[in-house]
Amino acid sequence: MTKDFDALKNIHKIHMIGIGGVSMSGIAMILKKDGFEVTGSDKNYGDMIDTLEKNGIPVYIGSNADLVKDADVVVYTSAINQHDPEFVRAKSLGIPTYERAKFLGLLLTSYAKPICISGTHGKTTTTSMVSSIFIDAKMDPNVQVGSRYAKLNNTNYRLGNSEYFILEACEYVDSFLNFPHHCATILNIEAEHLDYFSDIEDIKKSFKKFILMLPENGMLVINQDDTHCMEVLDDVKDELQRRNVRIFKFSLSDPDAYIYAKNFSCNMKGFYSFDVTDPRDGKTYNFYLTVPGIHNVYDALAAITTSLAYGIDFKHMQKSLSKFCGASRRFEYKKTIAKDVELFDDYAHHPTEIKATLAAAKQKEHNRVIAVFQPHTYSRTKELLQDFAHAFVDADIVYLMDIYAAREIDDGTISSKDVADLVNKNGTKAYYIPTLEKISEEVKKVIQPGDIVLSIGAGTVTHLADYFEDVKKEKKSDNK
Repeated sequence: MTKDFDALKNIHKIHMIGIGGVSMSGIAMILKKDGFEVTGSDKNYGDMIDTLEKNGIPVYIGSNADLVKDADVVVYTSAINQHDPEFVRAKSLGIPTYERAKFLGLLLTSYAKPICISGTHGKTTTTSMVSSIFIDAKMDPNVQVGSRYAKLNNTNYRLGNSEYFILEACEYVDSFLNFPHHCATILNIEAEHLDYFSDIEDIKKSFKKFILMLPENGMLVINQDDTHCMEVLDDVKDELQRRNVRIFKFSLSDPDAYIYAKNFSCNMKGFYSFDVTDPRDGKTYNFYLTVPGIHNVYDALAAITTSLAYGIDFKHMQKSLSKFCGASRRFEYKKTIAKDVELFDDYAHHPTEIKATLAAAKQKEHNRVIAVFQPHTYSRTKELLQDFAHAFVDADIVYLMDIYAAREIDDGTISSKDVADLVNKNGTKAYYIPTLEKISEEVKKVIQPGDIVLSIGAGTVTHLADYFEDVKKEKKSDNK
């Protein structure tokens, strides 16, 4: 083993139920590379399963109670049914069982400096940016991120040999409260996951708990421009001061923040450049991003501030961020589907994320922006319906397919047609078409040279590109 996991002494074989999930698969690969015998099961086959099997981790599609009989530990995703045969058998045999987040928390106790990136939006991109900077600075970090990323050999994890573990930490079902951390980076706080949290105040309470997990001499990186972030900070600042926790604020609007971006410019590709002054010596550095949108400037500032908190030189940050091409499904170019018509794919599934993605698309040189959106979960669609209605102002045409149920059951009180109707009332042409196949047929009929097509959502909408032939992409200048 390369890492002495104190929490897993005398453990040899680990079985993982729901191993194909983005976090579960990353944990599995870390364990496998660290010398453990790992097996798994999942109800569906996918890309992650293929990667796991190629790396010597056998995966059973479906559920088989016999798979757990020789396991020392069983790890399961929170999405499984508690009547799952493997879970039930493990319980009956007295095999220790751990929900994914709790198990990952156990692993993190073996690292001196876990860095947890959290917030309602931007976690995957910021975690990827921070990881890139640490890797380029020869800090040799351990990493787990919520998507595949080219810098991690197109996987979602990295096994390093250092005290640093950079982790995307999600607030859903209070998962992040399982993760010990030396640094908490908080990007923003907004109403989300309202199938678990009761309201924004409930979410803020959770973030307060997360911050107050910081140890003596820990570090907090936080968005000074976010009202809810500052309200949370105001409630915990006295306790942080008592613990000697250092606070680093970043901002796009306040020169008094520790890290402040200025002198913005945006080119025809929607890529931003901006200046940041090193507060240690007063030198100013220019940054140029190759991922579009102002929201990525915020993510970059969070990454710069986090890296600076650990003493990384600005030149490493410049180099890393100038080459940062984005994580999978974050305004990811998929193919050119007609003459001068590019199709991009984005994971955005919250109204704020959709607004940011479409605003970034509008800043690119284009004719029209055509959005294909699949709402994710009935509860989110219902609770944030009015916000979804206003999220598509930067699109020219919107197609809505049926809601992706994920973990939920349709109670008949909300549908994608409700979203389409409200989007239409707000002045954007919107059409409810249930299936991706039918939507692709409509898109093929209406696209014109110069259009941008975006598949948006956390579900099966990501497969939109599969319905189009790839045509030769026309070469354009960078127009930096």
